[in-house]
Amino acid sequence: MFKIIYEDLKRKSVLYYGDCAKKKILRMLITDGSLATITYRMCHLLRKLHLGFLALLLAKINEFFNHLVIGRNASFGPGFVLMHTFGIVINSDVVGGKNITLEHGVTIGSEKGKSPVLADNIFIGAGAKIIGAVKIGNNVNIGANAVVVKDVPNNVTVAGVPAEIVKCYE
Repeated sequence: MFKIIYEDLKRKSVLYYGDCAKKKILRMLITDGSLATITYRMCHLLRKLHLGFLALLLAKINEFFNHLVIGRNASFGPGFVLMHTFGIVINSDVVGGKNITLEHGVTIGSEKGKSPVLADNIFIGAGAKIIGAVKIGNNVNIGANAVVVKDVPNNVTVAGVPAEIVKCYE
């Protein structure tokens, strides 16, 4: 667990400062969103250890202090960064890869019991919504306030309501 938390903080340090010197990684511990990420990681570990009640209690503490809801079964790879936590809601069945960054007000939710699956290297802008059984490809940027209701291919930026491709990368 400590290794994955370290990877989360290291990636956040690169996003903030452009490098991951140990002093800057330590500074990440007191930046907005880091406590929420660490608490989420601890909840996930407790859930895996079949300590569901403790995981639920910690999730409620995270909700109260950090103003976000991350389902206890939600799974993200290393490099998970919450830039600002207010208003983030993530369904329990969401699966995300590595290097996923979320701004405030993001909702990643289910529709008809189906939740999104996110690949690697994804940025989700403030207020964006990803709803239902959609797949988000690798190296994707989702613009602020975008509403994603259909699959997004690799190497693109999407924006708008509903979200459409506005830029492609090679």
